Amino acid sequence: MSNLDQNIQEAKAQLDAHALEIVKWHFSPETGCPFWLEWAKDAGWNPAKEITSFDDIITKFPHFQDEWLRDKQPGVWVPQEFKGQPFNIFETGGTTGMPKQRIGWNDYKVDYSEFSDSLDDAEFPRDHYWLMVGPTGPRRLRLSIEHLANVRGCSCYFVDLDPRWVKRLIAEKQFDQAKAYMEHVVDQATTIMKHREVSALFTTPKLLESVAERLENEGSSLYEAGIRGVFCGGTTMDPQYTRFLVEELLENKIGFKPTYGNTLMGLAKHKPFTPEDKFSITYHAPQPRAVLRVVNPDTNESVEYEEWGRVELTTLTREFFMPRFLERDEAIRRPPIELYPWDGVAEVRPFGALTKKIVEGVY
Repeated sequence: MSNLDQNIQEAKAQLDAHALEIVKWHFSPETGCPFWLEWAKDAGWNPAKEITSFDDIITKFPHFQDEWLRDKQPGVWVPQEFKGQPFNIFETGGTTGMPKQRIGWNDYKVDYSEFSDSLDDAEFPRDHYWLMVGPTGPRRLRLSIEHLANVRGCSCYFVDLDPRWVKRLIAEKQFDQAKAYMEHVVDQATTIMKHREVSALFTTPKLLESVAERLENEGSSLYEAGIRGVFCGGTTMDPQYTRFLVEELLENKIGFKPTYGNTLMGLAKHKPFTPEDKFSITYHAPQPRAVLRVVNPDTNESVEYEEWGRVELTTLTREFFMPRFLERDEAIRRPPIELYPWDGVAEVRPFGALTKKIVEGVY
């Protein structure tokens, strides 16, 4: 048996054990939350007794409905063990109407502390300063990035961007206003970079491009401004665009960490680039705390490796159990690697991107 095969088996055993523990936690009256305890009564079966592996979750649970996070009061998601403890309320998605909300206590700290282990100190120096340019407000991302910086002995500056407003402006064809808003955000970011020492930048692809262009027009560059590492995510990065970011914007001198994550999952890690990847980005979920599958939307079965499908997320923590949630993303299914011996998702883009117009925004 190869090292990879052995790692895959060990990861599967760890996932099964973790899945069993989390399901028992959420469906036991002593520890579970009101929503799942009531759900089990209505469903007529007891997951705490009948779930014996992660595969059982896939075969026995229906898809988690995002309406549950919009329509239910946050208290229904509080596990008994956390009762009486104040919680954070994080929002995700939504342009109009009620957004999805997830509550939490320490999950974001665990997720991002683990992510720190994948960072190179030369690219993301410890005991320094970071800058985040992107969505803060009610999103988990703001606290998460600050925690990640703090774990590495760093402090972080923030420039906020409201993606809901950007999407609305673009959908209403108010392109001049959208451009003016982006310029306003870039103004704030470059002002901080001029007057403060910053070595790491967390932002979105289009904002990274805009910040770099502004600095170039002023006779500088990201590298000359002190940036040594960049976290980049939030919108589509196909191989051609990724190559442009790495080779032209970052000049092969600045560390590049593509990111894929959200309030419901946490943060996935990307497969380190090799020449064979040809700048195709593959992400691996923070398993066993979260599991990503790439499925055929018609059959809900996993697609073959190197085939496109819809991204399905299962989240497994004591704070939050979410089985088989269909993300608004599609991706290529990629095989396990030794570093992350479970399936990956590659070239993530909005679901249906080839068949309909998707508003991702200038951010």
